[in-house]
Amino acid sequence: MIDLDGSTGEGGGQILRSALALSLCTGLPVRIQHIRAKRPKPGLMRQHRTCVLAAAAVCGAQVQGDELGSQTLVFTPGAVQAGDYAFSVGTAGSCTLVLQTVLPALMRARGPSRITLGGGTHNAMAPPFHCLERSFAPLLRRLGVGLDLELRRHGFYPAGGGEMLATITPGPLQPFDVLERGALQDSFAECLIPALPRSVATRELAVLGQALGWADAQLRTPVVRQNEGPGNALMATLEHAHVCEVLTSFGDKSVSAEQVAHRLVQQVRAYQAGDGALGEHMADQWMLPLALAVADSGVAARYTCTDLTEHARTNIEVIEAFLPVRFSTVEQGAGWRVEVVLVR
Repeated sequence: MIDLDGSTGEGGGQILRSALALSLCTGLPVRIQHIRAKRPKPGLMRQHRTCVLAAAAVCGAQVQGDELGSQTLVFTPGAVQAGDYAFSVGTAGSCTLVLQTVLPALMRARGPSRITLGGGTHNAMAPPFHCLERSFAPLLRRLGVGLDLELRRHGFYPAGGGEMLATITPGPLQPFDVLERGALQDSFAECLIPALPRSVATRELAVLGQALGWADAQLRTPVVRQNEGPGNALMATLEHAHVCEVLTSFGDKSVSAEQVAHRLVQQVRAYQAGDGALGEHMADQWMLPLALAVADSGVAARYTCTDLTEHARTNIEVIEAFLPVRFSTVEQGAGWRVEVVLVR
């Protein structure tokens, strides 16, 4: 039994999600206490409970403490089964985080899986769909796993109602290094404004374009489906030869269109000023799949990133509790270098 304290480090839901994912992958039962202790509303919220139920569904686990608000969970996994699954958060809680909970196990299963997910697809506290599609999935394919994503309906806070489909095709995991971004090949911005006036997109894109010196062809307003939203996400995509970074700023009733744009401009400039290949959020998301690849193959792997957040450092502690790997992190230029090695 692996015992974890959910109040350590960043003290949020990532400890729960990574622990569930690694329990599925290793077959080791886990007990987590003080779940989300550092959040204003500690314990399992709907999104986190959906992660627990999804993890249990793909392996027939025995679970204690999975009710809403629970701060202690005991999860005893069974054998992971590939197949067709459907999970819905029921609120605007992130369905991309539910996917990240079961993905590591299903990408090492004996057959392909299809997962239909309902909830929030674009959430300020989670990787938006476009980040997974453009940044994460290409890296995973290079690792040896097929991950195809389809956005069926946008889901924003507070209404939710989004839907996405993930098709996972397992394969042997082959670690690789991500040390440089490579040449910039394309950069563009998109403004999602379901159920909002088009003037919101016009103002946001104008401010961003002027600040970054981007041409009109780089400023886009994609067509969204009817009866979606309301919601607002301003996204910048930076496509390099080796990596793709997607940065997002979310609108809110109390935030002007100009403020939304300025926040994204700051994110873009911060990434451009850094030396790391991966942005700070992708550096966190990449840890677990890469660690599994290192554990399976015995081959060490490295990557560089713009920053290592407390969220990422907490993730390292959870991963090392389950897998025979060790992370080393050193500052390098305007960023960090991360190495994952097998501990024999």
